[in-house]
Amino acid sequence: MASGSSGVLSRIRSYLWPIHNWEMKKFLPLLILYALICFNYSLLKAAKDSLVITANDSGAAVIPFIKIWAILPMALLVTYLFTRLFNRFSQEKVFYIMIGSFLAFFAFFAFVIYPLRDIIHPHGFCSYLEEICPRGFGGLIGMIRYWSFTLFYVMAELWGTAVMSVLFWVLANEIMTIKDAKRIYGILGVGANISAIFAGHITMLVSGQLLDLSFIFGVDPWGQSLGLVTTIVVFIGLFCIGLFRWYNTHVINRDPKMKEEQTKNQQQRQKINMGMRKNFAYLSKSKYLLCIAVLVIGFNLAMNMVEIIWKDQIRIAYPNPNDFNTYMGKVLRATGFLSAFIAFFISGNMIRKMDWTFSALITPVALLVTGAFFFGVLLLHDHPILTACSAAFGLTPLTIAILFGTLQNMFSRGFKYTLFDATKEIAFIPLSPESKLKGKAAIDGVGSRLGKTGGSIIHSVFLMLFGSINLSTPFIGAFLLLVILSWIVATKSLGRQFNRLTARHEKLDIKDEIPETANS
Repeated sequence: MASGSSGVLSRIRSYLWPIHNWEMKKFLPLLILYALICFNYSLLKAAKDSLVITANDSGAAVIPFIKIWAILPMALLVTYLFTRLFNRFSQEKVFYIMIGSFLAFFAFFAFVIYPLRDIIHPHGFCSYLEEICPRGFGGLIGMIRYWSFTLFYVMAELWGTAVMSVLFWVLANEIMTIKDAKRIYGILGVGANISAIFAGHITMLVSGQLLDLSFIFGVDPWGQSLGLVTTIVVFIGLFCIGLFRWYNTHVINRDPKMKEEQTKNQQQRQKINMGMRKNFAYLSKSKYLLCIAVLVIGFNLAMNMVEIIWKDQIRIAYPNPNDFNTYMGKVLRATGFLSAFIAFFISGNMIRKMDWTFSALITPVALLVTGAFFFGVLLLHDHPILTACSAAFGLTPLTIAILFGTLQNMFSRGFKYTLFDATKEIAFIPLSPESKLKGKAAIDGVGSRLGKTGGSIIHSVFLMLFGSINLSTPFIGAFLLLVILSWIVATKSLGRQFNRLTARHEKLDIKDEIPETANS
């Protein structure tokens, strides 16, 4: 994509919509494609939580075990397949293969697996395990008992990793310069956040049982809601495939500069042997990549540790899966409005006008502040002052905890979908094509999973020690503080390296000796 240095934009347009008219054909399809991919992820995110958390008495305690014993192995497998596919096929074919595989699973789950759930779930065996195992193993047993729900949860999570974080951003980074990225990535976040608003509204409508779909999905109300959600996901995914095909045929192939860039990157990939060991070796060789990895791991670790506690509070208030899904839809919609406002009026201009470090620090600081309020309410729920304030507003301590947890989730994800994602992707641009591809595959495909799995390991250990989420909450809060402080330190270090590389117009090639300017 051509640099934005040419052409003149009005002051208002450069503030709200810094896209030139001649860039529309190149930019709008990317905006729509990213919005639709994020729309699907938002629908799946609410559905997967409602499915597994309300299915058993363990509640959100099942999530840490799923992320340790199911998501991490699957993430490693998907990353291995992703790198192997890129070695053999073009980016376009990899896109079709990966998305097609996900859509096939969701369709099979809705029409085959879920209707057979009572037959295929090992209730007798798991009831025996509950009798002989300590209370802290309830989440692990729930994961096994409802293994098909666990599989749905895993595939929904991997959609965010493989499709939303890797496939799309590999395409975007190939055709963007740093100058273009500073103008455009913030606007891509607007599309993602607007899609979350629609996804939240759709989630609420679907859970409201507006249509009688018993002739397709059976008489179970939640089964009808879940079946409709997966059907929407499949149709949106098929539209994404069609749009991606049109973009390659009518935009990239007809633009000599974009076609040249695509051909160069395809030839570069054919020379790259992207084995898993080599991906991790790259992280160990480069302080630059290690800092990006700390950012990704830190965010996912922090969010995972807070969300499990928050979702367990919601499950107590809304044990019915449709009610739980409705609440999550409201949160999605509110987060979309907040994130769109941040992306449209704040993040894009902040990325363009402020330095990288300042923009990247906003997300961990927001997590630190909002997390302190959330844990404070949880730990002081029996305090007379909090009880009196709750009674004065006609609320219960549980409602207050859910409210602050919701605010924490909204603000954290609001900054994540705008400033965090954009600054993280900009940090990849000073890398050479080979280092960019390998480093991104390792960090996005595995680093995010390590962050979530790390939080789950901590939660699972405390669950086994204390037997419940409530008793382990103080220790989770203390560990969260250490994680965020480490995240802030890594962000400052990465900012110094990024500024040196961009100031000297250098490309960091990890396979060679790392320049002193990028490693000091």
